[in-house]
Amino acid sequence: MSGAASSPAPARGGRRPNTTGRAGTVVGAVLLLLAHAVAGYLLFLAYMSGTANPWEPDAAAHSGIAAGLVLPVTGVSALLTRGFVRAGHLRRWWYAFPAILGLTALLRLTVLAP
Repeated sequence: MSGAASSPAPARGGRRPNTTGRAGTVVGAVLLLLAHAVAGYLLFLAYMSGTANPWEPDAAAHSGIAAGLVLPVTGVSALLTRGFVRAGHLRRWWYAFPAILGLTALLRLTVLAP
């Protein structure tokens, strides 16, 4: 027998086993869920603020502000997602949340503007 240490065998599918522990996964998931909740609330405000009358420009401005604030929040959450996915704490499907939230905010700012 040689004195060389053996590396851990790859798990099924050729992936390495998760050696980073659960703490990073929990911290990443909680942090991203909080960021997505903030973005979701802002999107809710953007879509619920509608104009009752055509002479109310304030409601349209508030909708644009709320939808505009979603974009930086989803940008930050996408960067956080990238960091946690590259570190191996989270899976790639976490990219779907900032993509969907950002797309709906862009739709509210452009096509679905009040």
